[in-house]
Amino acid sequence: MRKITELSKGWRFQKADFSLETALQYAEQGEEVTLPHTWNAVDGQDGGNDYHRGSCWYIRQLAAAECEGERTFLEINGAAHTCDVYLNGERLCHHEGGYSTFRVELSGCLKEKNTLALCLDNGNNDHVYPQKADFTFYGGLYRSVNLISVPEQHFELLKDGTLGIKVTPVVDLEKKSATVTVETWHNAGSVDITVNGETKTVEHTAEFVIENVHLWDGVDDPYLYTATAQLTSGDTVSVRFGCRVFACDPEKGFFLNGRSYPLRGVSRHQDLKGKGNALCIEDHKADMAIIREIGANTLRLAHYQHAQEFYDLCDENGIVVWAEIPYITMHMSNGRQNTLDQMRELITQCYNHPSIAVWGLSNEITAASAVNEELLENHRALNDLCHRMDPTRLTTMADVFMLETDSPILEIPDINSYNLYFGWYLGEMEQTDEFFDEYHTKYPDRVIGFSEYGADANPAYHSSHPVKGDYTEEFQALYHEHMLALIEARPYLWATHVWNLFDFAADGRDEGGKHGENQKGLVTFDRSLRKDAFYLYKAAWNRMEPFVHLCGKRYENRCEDRTEIKVYSNQTEVRLYVDGTLFGTQSGKTVFRFEIPLQGEHMIRAEAGGCSDSMVIRHVTEPDESYIFNKALTAVTNWFDADETDPSCFSVNDTLGEISAHPEAGPIVKAMMAKGASERGDVADAVKDNPALQRMMGRMTMLSLLQQGGADEQSIRQLNRVLQGIKK
Repeated sequence: MRKITELSKGWRFQKADFSLETALQYAEQGEEVTLPHTWNAVDGQDGGNDYHRGSCWYIRQLAAAECEGERTFLEINGAAHTCDVYLNGERLCHHEGGYSTFRVELSGCLKEKNTLALCLDNGNNDHVYPQKADFTFYGGLYRSVNLISVPEQHFELLKDGTLGIKVTPVVDLEKKSATVTVETWHNAGSVDITVNGETKTVEHTAEFVIENVHLWDGVDDPYLYTATAQLTSGDTVSVRFGCRVFACDPEKGFFLNGRSYPLRGVSRHQDLKGKGNALCIEDHKADMAIIREIGANTLRLAHYQHAQEFYDLCDENGIVVWAEIPYITMHMSNGRQNTLDQMRELITQCYNHPSIAVWGLSNEITAASAVNEELLENHRALNDLCHRMDPTRLTTMADVFMLETDSPILEIPDINSYNLYFGWYLGEMEQTDEFFDEYHTKYPDRVIGFSEYGADANPAYHSSHPVKGDYTEEFQALYHEHMLALIEARPYLWATHVWNLFDFAADGRDEGGKHGENQKGLVTFDRSLRKDAFYLYKAAWNRMEPFVHLCGKRYENRCEDRTEIKVYSNQTEVRLYVDGTLFGTQSGKTVFRFEIPLQGEHMIRAEAGGCSDSMVIRHVTEPDESYIFNKALTAVTNWFDADETDPSCFSVNDTLGEISAHPEAGPIVKAMMAKGASERGDVADAVKDNPALQRMMGRMTMLSLLQQGGADEQSIRQLNRVLQGIKK
């Protein structure tokens, strides 16, 4: 019989780059820790200089009683990012890749008393991914570690962290049946395989036909079957699987089981404020509850293999998953084998999950790397590996916004998605619409999706006139209102994923009033607060229960005489009450806006579909300074909005492309930008060598370009006066 013993307690941790001999000598002086554990739970989230990337040790004694069985294996479900396993001073294993399961056999090396020592390293190197990305690279044994004892005849445990069993269902929608192939790997003569109540004794592989098959049908009905394999020795493995059909159409988007099923959802990183990535099953379940609340039917699990427990939750809840490896941002010439190893482990370990629809080859890999033959060949090798290991699923990749749409790398995966941040990092929101319209017109036979989009928001910051870069909750909401409308108008987008569902640790960031966090989440890092934009998507996607949400609850002090009250709801009619009196009723969809006079303090209540939400706002004579993050940006916007401009002449409100095309205005702007480029040579080179980026900048207003470049108010005023003297 198989016995699994979880090794969660009894570990001694040493946060030092010791030799094996030194680590063993001082093991008892190490900190006592319980798994899961990361040594970056705090320093990986505060953006400070003490963020530790390097080697650390985990040491534990193993008693003979813990290792009972004919064969004993150590299972490590997550060791970031490289791990060396030592038993009684002898190195048994070296593993590269911080997100997948690996195992090592201890049989034959065990004594009456045993010392297990694991050396982990999340430091810099030139061949193990990830090495450059906008998230914290936590180090540690942040998932479970187990001892697995099995009989002499047992299912395979070592090869790429395999489960020893692989289930491939092929569905015939017309016949309402499924042919299920079950493959097993073991060292016995035969195996009993059972599916849907039928048992077959075979050497390794059995085929079953399920009539009147019960489909795994997304969030509506995520039905799961079970396949069990048993050897005469008693060793048994069991997995759940689902029968479903995934397909993509370049015009109609994603299909599930033969029907249109637009994938609309979010992305997720696997960390939590105060815990880092050392999550327990309760944390995973809490995240899934929030995903179900918002009404998403798809998840992009970025940017690496996630915990098996979480893929299980996706299976159980009908969430369609994009699974990927951390081949991200920067291609490394010495890293090709590591990308193949991590992809092979991902597919081997996750193949049976019915929720997974696509394998992601890479993310924004051309952000810091040129599209050359070496990069292309690495992607071809990954793509071929995916199709060879799993011909049932499609491959995809997340393309950085400046990647030319005619780049040969887009022809490698089966389908593509783009990460676009127009309206936040650069340009205007409308450029996202233009991008997809142009792409779809130029490549009508290609399947395209929207893999990342978002805007940072610190819920402490607020404005009645939000602008890009102010980090207000209100701007984030406006941004997502635009993107939601864009998505709903383009059904050909096979999948869309908000970046991100949760704020997450990014050790290199120090912005928006917080250190070490990316604040694009719809929910705060500690999961305690849902930002207004969260309820926008809940209103659009969640049809399970009626709800109504008043935006701006944290924006209590307002200095305008009339103020907008915005309501999100999944109902078609909203009633607004001010101080107990009905102010107005609106019919519509998702977003409802009311403008009310503001004098003194008011109690606001919204009602819809039997639900209600309330808040208090008050009139103040001076702006609340605590609501403002970027005061300089706010000042620039305010003065220009107030200035009178002659529309027949150029101004900083015109685009760079319009101004540059004019024989008189063009040279002025060109000279100004050349001066700026000499001060920022690296940026200038990036623009000079990137036609796509040049086109995007050409569509941006001069005001937006100057603000994003950090220009002061005086410089913008001066350029505006010059441009106002030039007739169009």
